[in-house]
Amino acid sequence: MTIGRGETSIIGIEGMGCDHCRKTIEQELRLLEGVIQIVVDLEKKQAEVKFDPGRVSLDQIKSRITELGYEA
Repeated sequence: MTIGRGETSIIGIEGMGCDHCRKTIEQELRLLEGVIQIVVDLEKKQAEVKFDPGRVSLDQIKSRITELGYEA
């Protein structure tokens, strides 16, 4: 789905167990150039990410989640 200058995707994330996990993922992904907004939902085990595909790819975002120790 494309919204304005960004694209929004839902990414399933396994391995999160607490609010610290949510905060870590949100903080680290915000550091990626091109990530506009991220909201992690622990109960649904997913993140809604709005990003600029001209600056960062969905694969790069998923790779960063994996580097943090979670499955995306």
